[in-house]
Amino acid sequence: MPTFSIHTYGCQMNVRESEAAAKALLDAGFAQAPDEETADIVLVNTCSVRGKAEDKALGKLGLLCATKRERPGRVVGVMGCMAQRMGGELFKRLPRLDFAIGTRCAERVVPAVEAALHGDTTLALRDLHDRPDAPNGHVAGGFSAFVTILLGCNRRCTYCIVPDVRGDEWSRPARDVLAEVRALAAQGVREVTLLGQSIMNYGLRTPAFDADDPPSPGGYTRPFPRLLEAVAAIPGIERIRFTSGHPSGVTEELVRLFREEPKICHHLHLPVQSGSDAVLGRMRRGYTREAYLAAVARLRAAAPDLALTTDVIVGFPGETEADFQSTRTLMEEARFDNAFIFKYSPRPGTVSATWEDDVPDAEKARRNQVLLGDQDVRGARINQALVGTTLRVLAEGPSLRNPAKWSGRTPGNKIVVFTPPKGLRPGDFLDLVITRAAPQTLYAD
Repeated sequence: MPTFSIHTYGCQMNVRESEAAAKALLDAGFAQAPDEETADIVLVNTCSVRGKAEDKALGKLGLLCATKRERPGRVVGVMGCMAQRMGGELFKRLPRLDFAIGTRCAERVVPAVEAALHGDTTLALRDLHDRPDAPNGHVAGGFSAFVTILLGCNRRCTYCIVPDVRGDEWSRPARDVLAEVRALAAQGVREVTLLGQSIMNYGLRTPAFDADDPPSPGGYTRPFPRLLEAVAAIPGIERIRFTSGHPSGVTEELVRLFREEPKICHHLHLPVQSGSDAVLGRMRRGYTREAYLAAVARLRAAAPDLALTTDVIVGFPGETEADFQSTRTLMEEARFDNAFIFKYSPRPGTVSATWEDDVPDAEKARRNQVLLGDQDVRGARINQALVGTTLRVLAEGPSLRNPAKWSGRTPGNKIVVFTPPKGLRPGDFLDLVITRAAPQTLYAD
C-alpha cells in the first residue's frame, strides 16, 4: 500500500487538522512513511497568516513537485488556508500539483489521494458560510492531544485573513467535545489543549449547551468556563490548556476557574499585537492598552505563577517610533514569559492591505530585533527566579538536541531538560528541582 507523509506549517489548529488527515489515510489502508523522502504521497498543510508562511509553503511544494520528474507516480497535494485562499491559481503556479483542498474539507483528503493515484486532479473548496465539520479522529498512542472546540473567527481585525480562509465562527456542541475528550482519556491521554481561533468566544454566537445538559456544579453561566469545568471532571485528564485568548474573554468566571480548578494549567497565550492605543485602534483589536493590562492583572491576582505568552506585530501601517516604544513598555509591564514577534506583511483582501505599508523593511527588522532582545532578557530573568524551585513536569521523551536527555513541560508550558530516571515513559509526571535557566529553557537534575 502507498505510504504518506504530512508536512505542517502554521498554528496548532493546522497540527490538529494534519492529525485528522493522517488518521483518515491510516483508516483507508495507507501507511505512514518513516520519512518524507521515501513517501509515495506528500501532503503539505499550509498557513496564510503571513506572506512568509505562504512563501515557505510554495517553495516546499515546488521542490516536492520537482521530485516527480524522477518519481512520476508520486502524489503531491496541498491543504489548508493557502489552498483556500489561492484555489485554482495553485495549479498554475505548480503544474505538477495533484490536488488542493481548502479549509473545512478534511473529509476530501482520502478521495483526493485516491483520485491522484488514478491520474485525476482535485480542487476542493467549501463555502465558508456553511456549518463546518470539526477535525475528526486522533492517531492513537499519544499522551497529549489537541481538541478543536471553535472554528472560524468573526473578529475581522484589519490585518487578518483568517475569517476569509476559515469562515464564520462556529462552536461545537459541548456534548460532542466532551465525548471526544472522554474517548481520548480512555486511550491514555492525560493532557488536552482546547483550540479555537478566538476560543473565549466559545458558545457566544452559536449555542454550545442544550437546555437538557446538566447544570454547572460550580454555577458557571458562560459557556467557555462551563465547558472547561466539565472537561476537568473527566477522569484521567490531568492537565487542560487552551488557546488563543482575547482580553475580552478574561471574565470573572474564567478568573475564578484559574483560581479554583487545579487541572487548568497556569499558562495563557494572550495576543496583544501592539502596546499603542492608536495602533490597536487601526488594527480593530477591540481593546485598549489599559484594558489589556487590566485583564492580565485579574489573571495574575488569581494565579500569581501564571506564565503569559503573546503575539506582537511590528511595523504595522502608521506605527511610529513612539507607538513602538509603547509596545516595548507594555511587554515589560505585562511580564511576558515568551513572545512571538512578527514583521507586518499585507495580506490580500484585508483592510490594512489597502493602506500604505509605510514602515521600511529595515525598520521593521530593527524593531523586531529590539523586541526579541528585550524578551531574551526578560525570559532569562523570569526563568532564573525558578532556579531552586520544584516543578511538576510531564515527560515528553528524548530531547531533540541531546538524546541522552529528556524534555518535558511544566504547567506554565516551559520546557525542562533533564536526565531521565530508569523506567520513565512519555506521559509520566515527575517532580524536578530546577538547577539552571536559559531565556526559553529550564534544566533540572
